[in-house]
Amino acid sequence: MEKTLLSELAVLLDGEIIGDANVIISGVNSLDEAIGGDISFFANPKYREKLVTTKASAILVKPGTESTGKNLLVVQDPYVAFGKLLEYFYGRPHPKAGIHPLAFIGENALVSAEASIYPHVYIGARVQIAKDVILYPGVVIDCDVTIGEGSVLYPNVTVYRGCVIGKRVTLHAGVVIGSDGFGFAMPGQENRKIPQVGIVQIDDDVEIGANTTIDRATLGRTWIQRGVKIDNLVQIAHNVVIGANAIIVAQVGISGSTKIGESVMIGGQAGVVGHLNIGDHAMIAAGAGIHKDIPPGQICAGSPQQPYREWRRVVASLPKLPEMRNNITALNRRVEVLEKIIKEKEGGKANP
Repeated sequence: MEKTLLSELAVLLDGEIIGDANVIISGVNSLDEAIGGDISFFANPKYREKLVTTKASAILVKPGTESTGKNLLVVQDPYVAFGKLLEYFYGRPHPKAGIHPLAFIGENALVSAEASIYPHVYIGARVQIAKDVILYPGVVIDCDVTIGEGSVLYPNVTVYRGCVIGKRVTLHAGVVIGSDGFGFAMPGQENRKIPQVGIVQIDDDVEIGANTTIDRATLGRTWIQRGVKIDNLVQIAHNVVIGANAIIVAQVGISGSTKIGESVMIGGQAGVVGHLNIGDHAMIAAGAGIHKDIPPGQICAGSPQQPYREWRRVVASLPKLPEMRNNITALNRRVEVLEKIIKEKEGGKANP
């Protein structure tokens, strides 16, 4: 484990030190659990009390933060700096390059000598694997797949035929790329399968969480663009396009041929029907049911979907519904009584 002067970390993070620049840092930890030698981070004002009580030897903070007696490393974004430090101190181990004898390599496959192929990996015919790729045990790569430099496939990932994986892609355990899209003619009757002959293309710097599935296109490609981050247990159907730097949280389902714009954020357990267009920078709240297009930049919530502010008003009204119902019932009774009195008066005038 690295042991580094706080002054050296300040250079790494382009930060400014308040306190002892020569304190030695050997690890990263939370404000609660930090001990001497650790550096922590403080970004949320509600944890101000922990800033005072932490035993960390140094703390990453925003400009303008003060704490008497603490060694502070002032950076523009403490959370981003925290991530850089985690990589610095605990960066991903690099296994020894080479192909284990218990791995299977198909005909005409091109595997870089600088790739790391663990035992019980299956690599099909005509696969191309670039340098610094890591394939963990149980990975299955079907024929004609391409995997770019520096990508990591964790145990039991499956990539079906013809799919394209870019550079520095991370696929966590159990991910399935390129299984058949759910296409059937005469649904509910004969359920005739429509062959799915397209591919999945995953661009550079994408990360996909455990047990997520991405279906191959019927024709053409299902396309996950650069920098997209997808959580665990997400289902992406055939011919979906997800724009650069989008964020998709766990248990989201996206139906076929939907287009997700750049930097879109989709909360957990949201569902999106097929053939929609979700504009750039749109946000979809957790649990939302999306049934129509969303313009760029709009925030939606609820099922069926509503603009976020409207949805908040609706949700705020729900606890008041029993009281409102009682009030309406009481008002209806008063109206009935008044109508009866009016009718009786009108009847009296007609019969002197």
